[in-house]
Amino acid sequence: MNLKLPKIFKSIILYLYLDTMQDLEYYIEKVINGYQITKEDALNLLEMPFDDLTVGANQIRQHFCGNKFDVCTIINVKSGRCSEDCKFCAQSLNSNTDISQFPLLTKEQLKTKTLDIYETGLKRISYVSSGRNISENEFEIIIESVTELKEEYDDINICVSLGLLTEKQIEMLETNGVDRIHNNLETSEQYFKQICTTHTYNDKLNYLSSVNNENIKICSGGIFGVGESFEDRIDLALKLRSLNVKSIPINILNPIPGTPLENNKPLSNQELCKIVAIFRYINPSSYIRLAGGRLLLDDFGRKAFKSGANAAIIGDLLTTKGVQYNYDVKMIKELGFKISYDIN
Repeated sequence: MNLKLPKIFKSIILYLYLDTMQDLEYYIEKVINGYQITKEDALNLLEMPFDDLTVGANQIRQHFCGNKFDVCTIINVKSGRCSEDCKFCAQSLNSNTDISQFPLLTKEQLKTKTLDIYETGLKRISYVSSGRNISENEFEIIIESVTELKEEYDDINICVSLGLLTEKQIEMLETNGVDRIHNNLETSEQYFKQICTTHTYNDKLNYLSSVNNENIKICSGGIFGVGESFEDRIDLALKLRSLNVKSIPINILNPIPGTPLENNKPLSNQELCKIVAIFRYINPSSYIRLAGGRLLLDDFGRKAFKSGANAAIIGDLLTTKGVQYNYDVKMIKELGFKISYDIN
């Protein structure tokens, strides 16, 4: 049975909607004019109509970043047998998964894999290693590989995710041309201990604080769908802003059998888009990067790229498949973006 609302109710609903739209436009205009969204503001934004919230986030992205789109691909340089107990990770010794395990690649293997990617047209490549840190011998292999590649190819961008490095190692990476250091905060400080106990949130904060973000950029984001609240997500976005992070990976939990979070339900596409939008309101000039778990989305991230995201990891990930190069490049162009590597 179809119920017709009295005119007075329709008028009230329309009034409330228009009032909400005025509030949203107020936030958009303030952000564009330099205002920094507070936690209270972000909680208010969650109450806005979904479509309007995401359209507004995309408007902010367009103002601050234009149509630039940053792409990155990763090389798993050392896999498995990680001592840390991150509940979402298939590489942890605490997980019972059937993944490929291997020691650090040789210098020759690193260069070959890097150039195979570079020759496809991708110019940002990240070396990702399992473990809390890497040994001095392993670090020397990384440094030598990066140095030789940068000498031969001046337009190649090398990023690294090698655990908790020392200040000396960070300085050496900077000196030898590494573009960016990655280390995810993962979630809020309050919730972090629910997903990892072998290192602390402060360990990560101290590490990121030791990186000179003027000379070698920080890449740090989180993983979503691990049981965190939306307030945790907002706290993470605010913390990343305080660290002036310009590359923010957004990972969707892929509940891999054998990990402690294997029974978690993957995020819906709409929930992801809402996360992306809120992160854009809080970090208006950052590159918000869809990363792990994107293959779980029915559209591979197309809606999220219209909700404020403007970067992605292309190709396979560490232990799971990813969206492939040709499909992504086509989608990026169809959405009106232009691939660029000049993140400030």
